[in-house]
Amino acid sequence: MLSAALLALLPIQATPSPATPPQAQRPAQLPATMVVEPVAAAIAGWDADGDARTTRAEIEAGVRRSFAAVATNGGGSIGYIAFADWAERWLGDRNALPSPFEVDADADDRITLAELEGALSRIFARLDRNGDGALSRAELLTIRAQVGGGSERRGRRGGRDEAEQPRR
Repeated sequence: MLSAALLALLPIQATPSPATPPQAQRPAQLPATMVVEPVAAAIAGWDADGDARTTRAEIEAGVRRSFAAVATNGGGSIGYIAFADWAERWLGDRNALPSPFEVDADADDRITLAELEGALSRIFARLDRNGDGALSRAELLTIRAQVGGGSERRGRRGGRDEAEQPRR
């Protein structure tokens, strides 16, 4: 009885499954070509009236508010550690640009509101491509050049996957 049941199963197991068509070859997804610098994200956040354009006045007000949030010592300046706190809160990362060395115009290891405003003013001038005095969302995007032929994958051996290693 048991052998009859096993024999009844054999044709089912021996029947090959229908061949599955090979998956269509899709090109690997290209890396993003447009990115937003952390400082551009902060600038977008300082758009006070919600018109998707950030003016110099809105940036200046945003810089004043953000600086006041970390300059709690009342001395009118912050050290590099407090600047890193500012960057983490407003730019998303303690190491995001602009760096404190770039902002500290007089190299006294302290950053004043005027120095931060000056740095953001220079960034504003760089980003305002059409010169209209306001930054649109399109102006806040940065085009990133594709590096290395599109492959972003790195292995353990000197930056190449094992399959890419030259044969000896």
